[in-house]
Order: sequence, then structure tokens, then C-alpha cells
Amino acid sequence: MIGVFDSGFGGLTVLKELLRVLPRYDYIYLGDSARAPYGSKSPETIYEYTRQAVEFLFEKNCQLVVLACNSASAGALRKIQQEWLPKHYPRRRVLGVIVPTVETATDLSLTHKIGVIGTRATLASKTYQYELRKISPRFKIYEQACPLLVPLIEEGWAREKETGTILKKYLRPLQAKKIDTLILGCTHYPILLAHIKKVMGKKVKVLDSPRVVAVKLADYLKRHPEIEKKLKKSGKRVYFTTDDPKKFKKLGRQFLKKPIRQIEKIHLHD
Repeated sequence: MIGVFDSGFGGLTVLKELLRVLPRYDYIYLGDSARAPYGSKSPETIYEYTRQAVEFLFEKNCQLVVLACNSASAGALRKIQQEWLPKHYPRRRVLGVIVPTVETATDLSLTHKIGVIGTRATLASKTYQYELRKISPRFKIYEQACPLLVPLIEEGWAREKETGTILKKYLRPLQAKKIDTLILGCTHYPILLAHIKKVMGKKVKVLDSPRVVAVKLADYLKRHPEIEKKLKKSGKRVYFTTDDPKKFKKLGRQFLKKPIRQIEKIHLHD
């Protein structure tokens, strides 16, 4: 199975695209909504919560886990890949959402001016700057923290006028820098994709990060048959949450664009 983990609901935008691009595979989705948002947590806490989630998914027989959460990808992925996996699960894989998005952004940008919006924790990690400059030092990266967007989206306020006003205020500094490519550094933000594109205008390419991640994962599986052949392909979907299943079903439908029929509440621990 392929595990998809997020601190809450945002990772469902990634799962939606995975189901579109790679529909045959079995998936388990885990949303740690009880401890969300991760964006305001310390790096140590983000790592520990993420490790617990990955271990849970591995115990459910996932051979590969996608951290469909920018805060987890920024704050925990490297340590999990380099230190924890080799000791505990050397034959399994954990992938993130940042590197695939960065690779695509650098391919698209003509002026080498790239904007990133995300949570405070994601931007404080400097992971986007590190990955972009690893590809080329020519890139100029302009970042903007948008701490109010996740709670507004999770409250179902994505289409409210107030959210639009806040979004415009967040995006204004990036418009002033004349970026030509914008990375949505949080998996909640694709819910606002159409609005963000409208605000930024036609000259700015706004990356649909979940779609990019799904396409890149398909390519990854082609290049790694030793992983791909272990993945079951019966079209099974399983959902877990650490919070209220009823709320997850209701709000999750907005992200996944289809009903979630069964979901189980679990508790993550050491």
C-alpha cells in the first residue's frame, strides 16, 4: 500500500491527484487533525509527530509513504530518510512534496524569480531555499508566511470575502517582487488555486503542487520497480484520523471532491 500522511486535511488534495494519476494502487490516508496545525510547532515536535505517523503507516503494511504536508516534509523528512529509516525500515521509502515541486518550478521559471507561500514552520526551515539553490544559485527566492490561510480553509471559509482580502494582502509583497513562478508551499492552498491565479495574473505560473507530486511519484515508481512491485493494486482506500471522524468526513469531502464513506479514529503514540 501507499501511505499518505498529513497533519490534517490538506494532504487530501495530494491524494485526490494520486487517485487520478495512479488509480490502481491501494492507499491509506492518515490525518493527524487532533494535533494540527503542524505549521506552528517546533522542529523537534514536527519530527516526532511525523515519525509516529510513518511508523503507524508502516505497521499497516505501507511500503512507501508520501508526506503530503509541507511542514512535515520540511521539518522531518531528511532526518527520517537519513537516520530513522536505515535503522528500522531500510527497505521502505518515505518521500516528500517539496523536492518535486521545486524541480518543476525551476523548469518553468524564466526570470529566476520564484515566490513561495507557506506556514511559518515550513518557511523557517529554509528547505525551499536550500532545495532551489541546490539546483542553481541564480534563483532569487521570495517567501511569504500565510498563517491565517490554513485555519480559514479548515473552517470552510475558502470562498468567503474575508479570506480573499487576507489572501490579497499576503500576495501583494510577492507581486511587488515581480516573480514569474509561485509555489504553494502548503497542501491546503490548492483549495484556493483559482483565487490565487486570479490575484497573481496570467504572467505568473502558479504551481498546482498536488498534481506535480502525483506525476513525479508515477515517474519514481517507474524508476524503482523494486518498490513498485511490492505495492498492491486492488483500488482499496482506507482513511484514519486522530480527531472527530464526522468532521473529517464533512470537511474531507471538500478537499477530496468525493465522499469518504469509512474512516477510523486512532491515537498516535511512541
